[in-house]
Amino acid sequence: MKILTYPLIVIAFLGAAFAAQGAPKPGDKAPDFTLQGADGKEYTLSDYEGQYVILEWLNHGCPYVKKHYDSGNMPATQAKQTADGVVWLSIVSSAPGKQGYETPEQTLKTAEAKGSKASAILLDPTGKVGKEYGAKRTPEMFIINPEGEIVYHGAIDSISSASQADIKDAKNYVNAAMAEAKAGQPVSQASTQPYGCGVKYPN
Repeated sequence: MKILTYPLIVIAFLGAAFAAQGAPKPGDKAPDFTLQGADGKEYTLSDYEGQYVILEWLNHGCPYVKKHYDSGNMPATQAKQTADGVVWLSIVSSAPGKQGYETPEQTLKTAEAKGSKASAILLDPTGKVGKEYGAKRTPEMFIINPEGEIVYHGAIDSISSASQADIKDAKNYVNAAMAEAKAGQPVSQASTQPYGCGVKYPN
């Protein structure tokens, strides 16, 4: 039994290692993708070459996401960045029947109720794009520069709790990274630990 089990353990370990290695990180080219928006339009990342793009993994059923939307923190961050010419794409990778999954119509209704200021909300029910990016949490953030490179990946801010009271004391990593990037400076915290609910991928 031990002889049979050991190779399986090694294979599983190597598979996990290769999966982790394959996830893009700051400095890497952002994987291109095309997804359907909740508005019925198709969105392709490479169409925004020459612009900054922020990707936000989204699940409105998650308490950590609720913290940032119900407080107005995420919409305010979205509004600040999109007013400055940034494209903000919220991505829902929840599978049908799992927390956070909604029909396109429901997605738009929820976005309006939550005050979303995203450029578009994209639907990834198979989880293909989420897995290509190695997204594990909601919310989880990626910033992509005009050259198509990831310059930030991680949390929205520095306090990993579901309490709205902590927002005022937290550093907004996205706003800080965008300020440095747009000033032509290296992003000083290009990678942080994302916190939140696990992305509800298909089994």
